[in-house]
Amino acid sequence: MRASDSERDRVAERLRDAVAEGRLEMDEFEQRLDAAFKARTHGELAPLVRDLPAPGSTVEPAGATSPATTGRGTGWVERIGGPATSRGGFAFWGGFNRNGRWTVGRVFTAFTMWGGGHIDLRQARFEDREVVIRCFTVMGGIQVTVEPDVNLEVGGIGIMGGFGEHSPKSEEAEPVPGAPRVRIVGFALMGGVDVQRKWTKAKGRKPAKGLEGS
Repeated sequence: MRASDSERDRVAERLRDAVAEGRLEMDEFEQRLDAAFKARTHGELAPLVRDLPAPGSTVEPAGATSPATTGRGTGWVERIGGPATSRGGFAFWGGFNRNGRWTVGRVFTAFTMWGGGHIDLRQARFEDREVVIRCFTVMGGIQVTVEPDVNLEVGGIGIMGGFGEHSPKSEEAEPVPGAPRVRIVGFALMGGVDVQRKWTKAKGRKPAKGLEGS
């Protein structure tokens, strides 16, 4: 996500407050200030103030995000931006897998024929705030897994096959502010494209009794 001039100015002001309070040495302040004015994206701005309390406070870091704007503790701002590490997957009589920590391109194209593929976005970064996953399968299958709190749109065609979302009710969640938009399109011919909303095991644990909302 591109940073605006006003956002760069706000970060610069936080840095000035921090050096005035003695939280930053002058050389480090100058380095961060220079980086702030050169920053092009939110991902480049956020680390500059992440370890600093809000002005006049020692409680909440200025770069922190509240639970309402995060994916069960994962700040979306930090996961959007940066060069893509993969823009597609291909499988013919075999399979492909994209999971773990990787960066999905603005447009990701997947094709399988007599094979299968898995696209897991739950720990991925996003090149842009909106990504399009194009899935095409012939007598094969593609599974796409996303976190329940993203903005998800599924619109594909199944011909003698299936193309759609099949998420358990236990994994339902409302999209949160700042979450990316994921659009999944394409077609399945005598095969299937299955989209699921599902938390990772670490995020799927229910909070201990008495800690809900903390």
